[in-house]
Amino acid sequence: MNANESDFFREAALRICSSLEIEIAMQRCLEYLCRFLPASHFCFHIYDRELGIVETVAMATIDDAQTMALRTPLSPRGRRQVEDQRSLRTKQVNRLGDDAVAGPVARQLGVPHLSGLLLDLALEGKFVGTVSVFCEPNIKFNHHHEKLLAILNEPFAIALANCIRFRELQVLREMLEDDNRYLQEELRHIAGDEVVGGDLGLKAVMELVNQVAALNSPVLLMGETGVGKEVIANAIHKLSLRCNGPFIRVNCGAMPATLMDSELFGHEKGAFTGAVSRKRGRFERADGGTIFLDEIAELSPEAQVRLLRVLQEKEIERVGGIETIPVDIRVLAATHRNLEKMVADGGFREDLYYRLRVFPITIPPLRKRRQDIPALLSHFIQKKSREMKRSIMPRVETGTLDMLLRYPWPGNVRELENAVERDLILCKKGTLTFRDILSSVMDGQTGSESHVVEEDKVVLPLDAVMSIYIRKVLKQCNGQIEGEKGAAKLLAIHPSTLRKRMKKLGIPFGREVKKNSSKKR
Repeated sequence: MNANESDFFREAALRICSSLEIEIAMQRCLEYLCRFLPASHFCFHIYDRELGIVETVAMATIDDAQTMALRTPLSPRGRRQVEDQRSLRTKQVNRLGDDAVAGPVARQLGVPHLSGLLLDLALEGKFVGTVSVFCEPNIKFNHHHEKLLAILNEPFAIALANCIRFRELQVLREMLEDDNRYLQEELRHIAGDEVVGGDLGLKAVMELVNQVAALNSPVLLMGETGVGKEVIANAIHKLSLRCNGPFIRVNCGAMPATLMDSELFGHEKGAFTGAVSRKRGRFERADGGTIFLDEIAELSPEAQVRLLRVLQEKEIERVGGIETIPVDIRVLAATHRNLEKMVADGGFREDLYYRLRVFPITIPPLRKRRQDIPALLSHFIQKKSREMKRSIMPRVETGTLDMLLRYPWPGNVRELENAVERDLILCKKGTLTFRDILSSVMDGQTGSESHVVEEDKVVLPLDAVMSIYIRKVLKQCNGQIEGEKGAAKLLAIHPSTLRKRMKKLGIPFGREVKKNSSKKR
């Protein structure tokens, strides 16, 4: 079919600019082009000169249209061909598979046997990309087809440039939304993360923190679970020259091994099932700041190898990617496990261990810095009261602090924080009693066989001792108060007097016990 060039230009331009969704616009345009050219496929490509890669960004056929991110590396010959040719040039290729540039792309698209017509697109003398039209099987393009396609250089170049800008804006928007969600979550964790006891039990630790904070050296934080390794890591970041950069936390023990590489290093679109878009990993997010790798001993062997490369080369590769991405980060790591033993047993790479252990800091457990307990107790009561929106700050029952100072705290600072929160929930009269811990002390152990408290060395409030003893007798009597086998009989006290005393001490009985047991079920 013959075409009036003016009408052809106008109609094709209207269709290629008819939608922001480039694949839809391309399909509409292809439906019109097919009246004048034997076209079966219509593609847009861009070229990355630094990497020597052709990326197919969209493709349309009469029956289908889709955006893509199909990246095809070129051979040295193909790179020379692309970089030496001039813009505003059309080219006929009788068999796409034979061309140094079109061949690798056509093979990926599964059409190396077709012929093609290529047009380099330029705006204001600047190369934008390439449009390719593939012929129907057993048909060739001619010079008339080539001339018609060349007429459309400008509208095609504008459409491709707009597509590239639109895609870049979408990526930036997704990155901002992703960062916003991530940082909002991080801010919730940061609230209240201050080093309590920095001038007492943690004085030696804070001296080391002050010495290393201003440097870029990796730091390995060691200590039992719950001692506050994350708080110390946060303090190092805040005192460093990177304090205005991101502080990214990674719990290596909470990450499934199958997703660890993707979470840490990111992935390209299509790298695996479910990877519908490009995603930046934690290391990219930490660029210009600090990354804190908690539970570093839980890293998989594969992730250990990639982390070693990050420490050595300061660069990463996304899963499914072929380009290296430089990152400017400082690595802080933490563990409660014995890494030296893991290295000896083959569970942790020796070279990675020595890379991380440039400046080790051991954080003592709470039982070895009991002087911090009063300050920590006051801090957690204020913090948890604010979180629970309590207007009246509760007080600690007289004599209880002495018991808390004697308790060995196997769960360290985290156990103390949880104990405060639990008592605040149970507290009805504005007084914190920590009866659960009192019971543990009176039982002679803390729930761990390695921590035993001698009962005769602990001085407890009278009400606390009475509460513990009544609970023991009730347990022995299976909760029965009256009768020959009741607690009142064993305690030589009238049942009604025992009930009054139990009510005063907050010990449940009767319907209250049944109500609580039904809730547990």
